Amino acid sequence: MWKKLTIILILINLFLPTLPASAEVDKQKIYQQRMSLYKEVELISHIPWHYFAAIDQYERNVRSVRRDIPKKQDGVISIYFKPEIWSGSLNPNQNDKQPFTIALFGGIGLDGDNDGYADQNNDRDLLYTMANIIGHYGNNREHIKIMLWEHYKRAKTVELITGFSRMYAHYGKIDIEGNAFPVPISSNHSYRSTFGARRSFGGLRSHEGTDIFAGYGVPVRATCYGIIETKGWNRLGGWRIGIRDLHNNYHYYAHLGGFSKDVKLGQIVEPGTVVGFVGSSGYGPPGTAGKFPPHLHYGLYKDNGYTEWSFDPYIHLRLWKQQELMRIRKK
Repeated sequence: MWKKLTIILILINLFLPTLPASAEVDKQKIYQQRMSLYKEVELISHIPWHYFAAIDQYERNVRSVRRDIPKKQDGVISIYFKPEIWSGSLNPNQNDKQPFTIALFGGIGLDGDNDGYADQNNDRDLLYTMANIIGHYGNNREHIKIMLWEHYKRAKTVELITGFSRMYAHYGKIDIEGNAFPVPISSNHSYRSTFGARRSFGGLRSHEGTDIFAGYGVPVRATCYGIIETKGWNRLGGWRIGIRDLHNNYHYYAHLGGFSKDVKLGQIVEPGTVVGFVGSSGYGPPGTAGKFPPHLHYGLYKDNGYTEWSFDPYIHLRLWKQQELMRIRKK
């Protein structure tokens, strides 16, 4: 099975140089359209564009994994409002696009482009309505956080959106992409799919990740652009770090022997940033080590706006390694 998977990944990478030319152009056009819309609403609302980019990206991520939210029909903005919120809960027409009757029934939908309609499939209407919501008390960071809480009623969502906003502001753009393998390609390491395997320490459970075996002290690298969300000791994972990327994924690095001296909570990292070193910590109180061979436990978790669950990182690790090898060969 894994031989077939490897062949598929190699074929994908072999054809990457010929396929993405038009696809990459289309993707860049979409990025440009989104950025133009964010900046347009920034001028009107005086709310920094990166908040709109962050909200839009968060909701795009949620839409990709939720069946209760319809797919976007038109445009490039993925912000979604439930019909009863947009049109008003007592409105007999839940697809109402008339600003007057929407307001009459307590709906929040607004006409952002002055065409006489408040349409959920209109990008400007969506962004203008969201600007009206998050700018209710003002356009500074704390006021926006309050209104994000009022709108989403979930602290984790507010944390993710404000984190995304920081990243977009830091880079000054929204096309932030790229990945790296968790340990240097040149290091002596090995791994296989171990997701779902039986584990017994701390109670019978399944393994939520892939173990990458390597020697003590081998650098552990960020696999993505993201923000360090957790750092410290975990009874099972030992010294561990968690990084949140722009796709609502939580990257979990466990059993570390130590952290990079420059790493701190809230730090923005890039693919390849060294965050720690391979060790054998965990399965006990702080400082416990040596209960198993040195390795990196690497896990991936997805947030869908309600909860978070683990998924098998193995195929992603294989792909990232193949991509990195391709980049090295091109140098």
